[in-house]
Formats: sequence, structure tokens, C-alpha cells
Amino acid sequence: MDEDLFSYNIKKQLQSNAPLADRMRPKTLEEFVGQGAILAEGRLLRRAIAADRVGNLLLHGPPGVGKTTLARIIAGHTRSHFASLNAVLAGVKDLREEVTLAQQRLERNRLRTILFIDEVHRFNSAQQDALLPWVENGTLTLIGATTENPYFEVNKALLSRSRLFRLQSLETSDLHRLLLRAITDRDSGYGCREIEVTDSAANHLIDVANGDARILLNALELAVESTAPNERGLIYIDLSIAEESIQERAILYDKQGDAHFDTISAFIKSLRGSDADAAMFWLARMVEAGENPRFIFRRMLIAAAEDVGLADPQAVVVVEACASAFERIGLPEGLYLLTEAALYLACAEKSNSAQGFFEALCTVRNAQKQDVPIHLKDGNRDREAFGHGVGYKYPHAFQEHWVAQQYLPDALQGEVYWKPGGSGWEGLRRSKMLERRAAQFAASALSVQEHPFLLSSSPGIPHMERWLRRQLSLNGERLHYLRQRLWAKVSWKRSDRVLVFGEGTALWSLDPLREVPEGGVMIVCRGEEEKTRLSAQFDLLDSVLQPQILTGIDDLSDIPKEHKFEWVGGRLTYQDLNNFDVDQAWSAISRRCLDKSGLRVLLSYPTIGIAMGLLELTKKIELDPGSRDLILRLSKHEEAWLKSCMKREVFLGKLKYLGWNIINIEEWQEDLSLEIDGYLEKRWLDCNEAYRKSLDKDLLSSEIEILRGVVRGLYGSRLPQKLTHQLILGSMA
Repeated sequence: MDEDLFSYNIKKQLQSNAPLADRMRPKTLEEFVGQGAILAEGRLLRRAIAADRVGNLLLHGPPGVGKTTLARIIAGHTRSHFASLNAVLAGVKDLREEVTLAQQRLERNRLRTILFIDEVHRFNSAQQDALLPWVENGTLTLIGATTENPYFEVNKALLSRSRLFRLQSLETSDLHRLLLRAITDRDSGYGCREIEVTDSAANHLIDVANGDARILLNALELAVESTAPNERGLIYIDLSIAEESIQERAILYDKQGDAHFDTISAFIKSLRGSDADAAMFWLARMVEAGENPRFIFRRMLIAAAEDVGLADPQAVVVVEACASAFERIGLPEGLYLLTEAALYLACAEKSNSAQGFFEALCTVRNAQKQDVPIHLKDGNRDREAFGHGVGYKYPHAFQEHWVAQQYLPDALQGEVYWKPGGSGWEGLRRSKMLERRAAQFAASALSVQEHPFLLSSSPGIPHMERWLRRQLSLNGERLHYLRQRLWAKVSWKRSDRVLVFGEGTALWSLDPLREVPEGGVMIVCRGEEEKTRLSAQFDLLDSVLQPQILTGIDDLSDIPKEHKFEWVGGRLTYQDLNNFDVDQAWSAISRRCLDKSGLRVLLSYPTIGIAMGLLELTKKIELDPGSRDLILRLSKHEEAWLKSCMKREVFLGKLKYLGWNIINIEEWQEDLSLEIDGYLEKRWLDCNEAYRKSLDKDLLSSEIEILRGVVRGLYGSRLPQKLTHQLILGSMA
């Protein structure tokens, strides 16, 4: 007991002496700040953590965004033993010891082991290979954290067995919350002291931290601990103290990894695209990060031959002359030569407009958002996983070898670094450059939608694909045509959350299940019986990948309010619009949608009913005059009844009232035929309660029996039918 108490006191002492950034680590998902794209309610990673089914994970992102913290939170939720290693300090011997202990736990106590490896990219190939057999046979579940691109640094075999999540730099609002929590938290922060941080000081700390929580908290700790309280006992932190505590913004740039290849890729593509401003910005970023100028000149020589070529044979001469002169002059004056070579390749010859380089350099040092646009990133390693390079428009494929597209980061659109003069070679091209700048700026407005930023990837799921193929084979060709029309041209993101409803919900959910594994699918069915049937269909899938099935719209109230949907879709019949409360149902659905959520509703209703089809079918058949008149009277009755049931305009009005913007309505008709048999007779004359009541008002029981006799005499014949389909496309305003 004394030993336990002694150990507890040591632990408490170490905790109290720990840096502020370590003391302020969140311990639950509710305390975790940021990363909503992968951790919000309903997202795959949150569902997996809650179900204790995380599997092998690789957490990839810049420093100070919560990778290690997230791993510790997973440890707090799991029923497995949690062990951790730091790849900087550990070796193969440490791995073998952890494997041995994991085997013992599995054999003796049937207890699984989760092994967390921080800085996993520091393991060499042999060390990563040593992990592979034990991850493969389930002895260990691996959670790795890395600041480097896993597709470049992690063993491919290990990568293929892991689900990858990308964590982003924290937003300004996230850092504000962390700063406030650190000042007010009495247990782990400075809540027991009187501290006042001015708005300008807080904004400076957050701006220079550049999305890194650790930098922010370390700077706050330095400011607080190095500032003496005034006569009132108040620690007052103003802008001057904040500037002394945190002075330089860190530029994320790894000379052998992703940032290196992405930035040089953006630079070369900017040269090829004749965007001088973007070319100067990426050049400034490489110079500020310490890239070797010889490497930049070598790539520009390739660009001169490859992308300028004989259109201007002087390009190679100019770049080579600049490179040779750079060897004589060196830095810092050699920056002019680098800049002039880049400008010549982009669209201008050597001129004093190279001064614009230093404006770009100033932007690199001070601008907060400098992410390479997704379509400019190097796609050789992770195009499939993260969409790097997807959507890039190759200028040589367009007229005049130029096309309007975004080259600068989103936050820097409209910046002008190169200001061509009005005379000489520059003057001849000045008007064209101004036109192209305007076109580039206009094109950038669509880039976010055209090039979604993927935050996660995962190994293939063969049983998921087999299940989807099996489900597709169970439905007829015409239904699959409707399914394809329903979800056609949807720009899915893996993290989207989708609500599916209506007749045959299993079929309409197949596309979302395949496309949004990280977000998830929720299905609204029509009661317990249908829920039981649907659950049996989905039981073959892994529990984390299964859709969540609700027995009705009312069940949405049991879902956390934070669970919002990016897409809502399904099929409704005319019976659906009459058999449930449209106001209540769509009010509940609309409250669960985000701004700009997409809407896909397929309305299907008969244009020709059964009586109308009988009238068409019996035109060539001899019937007694009484039966024919009866069918004619009934077909007119049926036509009026169908029109009264179709409440599309009421439905559309309700959608608009709830804030949906109806973008388009596509309409088409489908001709089909039904076999006349006992099932069709029962469905027509007995099952539809509303229709039968309308018959009883206009027809005698004896007349209905005459209809039965006509139908039974036509058993085996094909009854012509016609459906009208209307696909409503919309978005939440």
C-alpha cells in the first residue's frame, strides 16, 4: 500500500511539473478540439472508437494537431491493453518484447493489445517488417502517428493493412478555444491565477502558432511564467510580451517528403500554366524553406525544354545563363537570377519586375494559409487515397496551350506579385496577362467544389464489394437504371453522411455505402417488420460499416443533434406522399441537414392505372357491352383518383418552405407491363384501402364482382402500364 501511495505521489508530482501543452491534453472525445471532418458525430472514426473497433490506424498530419492525444483517447475507450512506443527511442528488441507480452495476454486472458507507435516513420524498413506478421495475425492492433506522408515513409505492406486518417492544422477558432481553456482550467491550466491576455496578444499567439496547438500552449506558458504579477496580483500579457514569447512562424517543409514534391510540382505546373504570380510564390516558399537553388535551376532547365521548347528557344539559354551566373554570385543577390529565370519561363523575359519576388517572400513569412491546392499536388504516391493531382487541367490540351484554373492557395487568390511594365516584350503581353489573371481568379471560385480534399483512406474491403455485387444482382435491370439516375453525378466525399428513405431503401443505399465509408449511411424504413428484413440483408457487413437503421422519422430525435447529413435521398411513391405526414417528416429531416446539403428525391407515380390498362388491353377483345361500359367508367374514375393522389406541388412547396433550393426537376416516363394474376387482382381490388373506399362510393358490389370475372378471364395476359418519374435535385439554402 505504501509503495502504491508513493508511486501515486510521484505520478502526481510529474504531472504537475509537466509542460502546459502536456497537462492540457484532452482526455475524452468531447474535450477534443478540431478535426470535425473525421471525428464529428456519425463519422466512421467516431463510430469505430465508440464500438471499440478501430482496427489498425495510421494518423497522419502536421505537428500539434492531436495525433498522440487521439491515440490516448482511443486507449481510454478500448477494452484492450494499451501499450506505446516512441520510434525515435525504440528498436526491434522493444518490438519483440511487446509482441511477447501481447501473445501472453491473448493466450492467458484472451485480452487484445493495441500498440501505439509515435513517430512511426522513424522506424526503418526492417523495423516495420518486424511488425508485419503480428499485425497480420491479429496479435497486435497498430496505431501509428506520423508527421510524414505514410505513402512515402511507411512500408506498403503495413500501409495496406491499415486505415489512414489525415489530421489538419487547427483552425483559428479551435486555437481560441484552447487558449481560453488553458487560462481558465483550474486543474491543468492557469485557472488558479489571475491572468489577462489582451485581444491583440491572443491574436498574435494564434496567428504565429499557424494551426499548431503545442506551439500556442508553449508560448502561453512562457509568457505567463516569465511575467511577474503586478501590485494587484494580475499577470497582464500584452502584445509586446506575446511577440517576445513567440517570434517566428514555422514553415512546414520536408526536403525529402511530401511538401518537397508537392511544392516543386506546384512550381512547375505554375510555370507551365503561364501564371507568373503563382510561380513566384512557390519559388519564394522553396527559398525560405532552404531548398537547394541548384535543384530549382535543374527543374527549370527541364521545364524550359519540356514546356517552353521551340516556342521560345531562348528559354534554355536564359535559364542556363542565370544558373551559371548564380554560381558566381551566390546568395542573397542570386535570388534575382532565380526569379528572372522563373519569370521568363512563365511568360516574361529578364526585367526589373523581379522585385516582386520579395513581395512573395513577405507573403510566405506572414500568410497563415499556404496549403498547396489539391489539384497541384504531386499525385505519384497518393493520388488514389487523397486525390492529389485530381482535377489538374493540362494546359497543352487546350487552345493556345493555356486554361484558366487556380494555381495560388485559396487564401491568396487575387494577390499580384509580378507587375509587368508597359514597354518592350512585357508591354506587348501586358493586356493578355491582365485577361488571364481575371480568368484565373474566376476559375478559383469553383476549385473547392471541383477538387474535394480527402481526409482519410483505407485498404480495400473485399467482402464489402462482394456484398454490394450480390445486392445488385438481386434487383432487376429497370430498378438499377432508376438507382443510377437517382445518384448520377453526385460528387461524393468519403466523409459525407447520407440519409436514405423511401420504397426499397436497401437498393437506394448501395451507392452511398460504397462511396462514403468514413461518413456513414442512415436508413429510415417503414416500421419494425421492414427494419428486421433490412437488418438481415446488412448483417453480412462488418458492424462498423453497416448503415444505421431507423424504424421511422421519429427515431431521428434519438440521434445526437451534432449528427448532420451532407446528402438526403431516396424514392417516394404517390402512396408515400399520402400515407405519412409530409410536414412532420421533412421538418425533422431538414433540421438535420447542413448548409449546402444535397437533395435527391425520385418521385414515381402511375400515369396509367390498372383500370386504364384494362381498357387499353380489352380494345381488341370481345366483351359484353355492360362489362366494357363498366371498365370505361372505372378508368375515368381511376384517372381522377390518381390526379387527386399526386401531391407533388404540395410536396415541393413544403421543401421550399423548409429552406431547400430546388435546382432542377428531371422528368421521364417508363412503359412497362404486368402479368395479370391473382396477386394483381388482390392488390387492385382489395389491398389499397383508400382506392377501395373510392370504388365503394361509385360501384355496386355486384359490379366489382363483374370486374373480378373480367380480370380472371385475362390471367396470363400482360397489362400495359406507364409510370412517370420525376427526379428532384436540390440543396439546402
